This record gives sequence, structure tokens and C-alpha cells, in this order.
Amino acid sequence: MILSSEKLSELKQAAKQARINAITMVQAANSGHPGGAFSSIEILLSVYSYADVTPQNCSSFNRDYIIVSHGHVSSGVYAALGELGFIDSKEAVINFRKLHSAFQGHIVREVPGIDWSTGNLGQGLSAGVGYALAQRALGHNGHVFVLMGDGAQTKGQIAESRRVAVKEGLKDITALVDMNNIQICGDTHKIMPCNVKELWEADGWNVLECDGHSFEEIFNCLELAKNNNAPTVILCHTLMGKDGCEMEGTEEFHGKATGLEICREIVEKLDEKQKDFPEKILELRKNSSPKYFGREVKPLTPVLDMGEKIIYAPDVKTDNRGAFGKALAQIGSLNYKKPGKTPILVFDCDLCPSVQTKKFSELCPENFVQCGIQEHATATISGAAAAGGVVSIWADFAVFGIDEVYNQHRLNDINNAGNKLILTHAGLDVGEDGSTHQCIDYIGLMNNMYGWKIIVPADPNQTDRATRWLLKTPGCICMAMGRSKIPVIPEFAREDFDFEYGKAIKLRDGDKASVFALGYMTATALKASDELKAQGININVYSVSSPLAPDLEAIKEALAASRNIITIEDHNIKTGMGSIMGLAMLHEGLNANFKNIGIDNYGPSGSADDVKKFMGLSVENIIKIVKDL
Repeated sequence: MILSSEKLSELKQAAKQARINAITMVQAANSGHPGGAFSSIEILLSVYSYADVTPQNCSSFNRDYIIVSHGHVSSGVYAALGELGFIDSKEAVINFRKLHSAFQGHIVREVPGIDWSTGNLGQGLSAGVGYALAQRALGHNGHVFVLMGDGAQTKGQIAESRRVAVKEGLKDITALVDMNNIQICGDTHKIMPCNVKELWEADGWNVLECDGHSFEEIFNCLELAKNNNAPTVILCHTLMGKDGCEMEGTEEFHGKATGLEICREIVEKLDEKQKDFPEKILELRKNSSPKYFGREVKPLTPVLDMGEKIIYAPDVKTDNRGAFGKALAQIGSLNYKKPGKTPILVFDCDLCPSVQTKKFSELCPENFVQCGIQEHATATISGAAAAGGVVSIWADFAVFGIDEVYNQHRLNDINNAGNKLILTHAGLDVGEDGSTHQCIDYIGLMNNMYGWKIIVPADPNQTDRATRWLLKTPGCICMAMGRSKIPVIPEFAREDFDFEYGKAIKLRDGDKASVFALGYMTATALKASDELKAQGININVYSVSSPLAPDLEAIKEALAASRNIITIEDHNIKTGMGSIMGLAMLHEGLNANFKNIGIDNYGPSGSADDVKKFMGLSVENIIKIVKDL
């Protein structure tokens, strides 16, 4: 793109007005990050002007993408978007950081022109890589731009993302770093020294440098980057608080408002005619009621051929992860490079034989992304890829795929990304690996969030059906399972059996007690039921696969038969299905003689069966508790 003299003049005027709006909205809210916003203004206006992102196409999949990783410079982002027609500048200035306003303190996708809700520093480049991978899978030519601050360049997740971008040959991605040399505590070089240029070069990126306040230099670098055969980073040398009087070159206003007097001084210096602008905005804000709540951001509804169910006979023992892998490979091959079908991308962190995605990688090689042992980046990359229009699956050991990267999944949830997370080797079922690898808290972690659904299948047939359900269903969905071969439940081996989220399935009838068993603990509960029946004690057994969504109808049915309710799960007793179900019963006013069986401490190392028995997840313990009740 050639920057004409007319366009240059427009951008310089836009920069002046954007600074006026940015400093005023921070002062009106009496909170924000004005210093970095001012140093980033020319970068923001340049990228949004250069990229194929417009108010008209910013909600479509086929276009360029812009990720602002340092989302705390939101006042500058909103000001730039206002100047370019994405939003109403006045609404942003008046309602910045106000209750019910879309213009939050850190940027969110609900604002047109914002492609990723950010603020947790270091995650933006991962999101950019995810969008770039989605563009490639969709056959689109969109370029991805990632804007970042220099203070976060020491973050490990950025290095992980750089390596994935180079390894995957993502030449259509450009990062721009605001090199203002200031962060909250002062001089960036003193707080944590690093050679930013050499870090990017070492990972294989093309490095350009420019004056970050020169539209001509930024545009020239953007043009060079777009025509380069490698991913490019542009180090934009800027002045903290540029054109902000007392804000220039200091960390003092990194994260606080200047005060009305300095704000007025800055505005008057930028445009003497608008010297009363801050007071007018303050007056308007007093009585404002935000009218703009932002756009609705929905996860993708995939278009897929779901294939034929794979049925596992009741006399065969197999593992749930194997059933997942077979279903994924079948569906993947049916839709691979098929016109009109949503691409399926599968991400791996050096575990594909164990998490059973190897067959998919062989059948659909161009849609399999090997990220190496880099879980933090992969969690965000997979989320952004889903937001970019593909079915995105990341399969990993549970202790790495959720415990290690909780914050990344929280941002995926906030972004309503719609990615799918497959956790294998969950719970005590990894026995010999010991306490460090026994993930016993995944339900509790997911329950802390608001959009995630979680499935814990009981056997291979339910795993097959659940895999097909989650691949076609919008939203962030996790499926967790162990690694051992387990019994097939006869009732789930029927041709007409399908997965239903939130449904507890009754497998045994009785009037003495009801056992609600999570996932593969169903087989243990059924065995206990059979032994109790031989002693003349009949119990209900319910198989639960959706621990975050208690089946109240099933609970009421169980209570009608007996007041004795038992839950059993391979999970932390404090935060798992039992605690969730007990709270749901309390809210509904349902009283019971209630006992939850679960894990009350970190487990030892030993065979899976021995560890589970030692920790109380046994037929004998169920029988004892039923008799005690």
C-alpha cells in the first residue's frame, strides 16, 4: 500500500484527535493506562489503516486479523477505532470503563475491530499464530498483525509462539513491538534485561526497525513484512507518553490517570480549540447510561460429515482414549480438504501416540500441528484457531492440558473461542506416574469458568458418541479420560445409543440407595451393585458424564426411591462432581443422606488399581458406605 500525502495528512490529524480522546476517556474514568496508549497511537492507526479489516468485514472469517496483545492500552485502541469508523468515538470517551459499557478497561472481542480479548501479557502472539493457522486451513489469504509491548518480551509464551510460527512456515504474520523502554516499575532494561532483536532473530524471524511515530516508516515496514517469505517483527522505537507533556518518558502514568489539570494541559497543547473537552466529557459521563453493549460474539457452528458410530462389543476391554482416536481419525478423513466442510485442526505437544491423535496425523497431515513441548502457547493457539473459523482440537495429558495452562483456558472462555480440549491420563488412573501426574482437579478448574462444558465418558462407546457430539457442537468443550483399558457397558453398546450432555443414565434399579458414578467409575459401581444384590440389597446406579451439569430429574427420581445418595469419582473430593451435585441439591431444597467418595489427598505411586483401591475408589468401599447409610 502506498501512503499518499493526503492519507498521511489524515493520519496525522487522526493521531492528534486519538490522543485527545484517549487521555480524556482515562481521566473521565479516573483509571487506565494513558502512557502506553500515547506511545502506540501511530502504530495502531497505521496497522488498522493498512490491514484488510474494516467496519464492514470485521466479523467475517476471510480477511486480515489484528491482535492487540498489550490490551491495557485500550484507550488508545478505542480512540484509533473511533477515528477509523469502527465505533462511535463519543460513546467510547464517555463510557470508558463504565458499568454495562463494551469499552472495558482491557479490550474485548465484543468491540468491532477487536479480534482477541487480551490483557494477560504474552498471549497475543499465540492468538495471532492460531488465526494464521486457521486462515491457512480455510484457504484464505488473510494476513495477521500482532501488536505488543516491549515489557512483555521476556515472557516464555512469546518464545513458544515464535517457534511455532517459524516451524509452520507462517509468513503471513507480522508482529509490531512498541519499544518505549518503560514499564510499570521503570526502565525496561533494568527490570529484566533482554536483547529483543536477538531473541526474535534466534527463533528465525525477520527483524525490521523503525521510528514508531513515523507513519511513513511504519507503512514501509508493513509493506516489506507482507512481501517477506518469513514471519516478520517490526521493532517500533517510541517515546512513552508521546505528546503528553508530563507523561513523556516516565512510568508515572503507565497505569493511572493524569488528573484533570494535566489532562486539560495535554488536550490544549494538542488542539487549543478543544481545551474545554475534558470538562464537557466529565459532565456528560455523570448522566450517561451506556447504550452500546458491543456486538455478539458466537462460536463457530461446524459443517461436518460425522461418519458412522463405532460400536465396541460388551465382551471387549479397551481404552477411552483409543475410542476417541478412532472416531477422530474417521471424521477427520471424511472431511479432510472437502469443499464446504469445516477444516479440523488437531494440535499436539509431543504426545500423539499416547493421546491417540497419531492416526489423524497420518490421514490428515496438513491439518495436524505439532507444537512440541510448549503447552502455554498451544492452549491459546488452539483457542484462537477456533475463533478463526475451524474446528480446533488440542489433546494432551490432563496435568499439562489444564493444570499447567489454566489462565489460557480462562481467556479462551472469555473470548468464547469454541475450541475443544481432550484430556487423557486423568485422575489416579496414571497410577505409577505418581502424584505429580495424577490430575485430580480438572473438574474444579473448569467449574471456575462459565462457558466450558466437560465430558467424562464411562466407556469406549460413550466416548465415541461424545467425540462426535463435541466436534459438531459450538462452544468450548473438554473431554477427560484415563489411560487404562476398561469394561464396555452393555447398555452403551446399542446401535441407538447416543450421547446427551447433562443426562445421568440409570443402569440399575433399587430401593436402598443410589450411586451416581462419574465416568469410568461406573463399572466399579455396577460391580458393587451386583455384589450387593447377591446379599439382598438393591441399589440404583446412575452413570454421570457431565459433572458440571447435574441431572436434577435423575436426582429427584433417586430420592423418590431412597434418601441415601452416594457419589463416586476419580477426582478431588472438594471440587468434583459430588460437591457440585450436593450444592445443586441444596439449592433445590432436596434433602438426602449424602456421601461423596473421592480423592482426599495426593495419591501414591503404584498400579492404577492398587492406587484407586488405597484411595477408597473401590467396590468394597461402596458396599461399606451403602451398608452404613
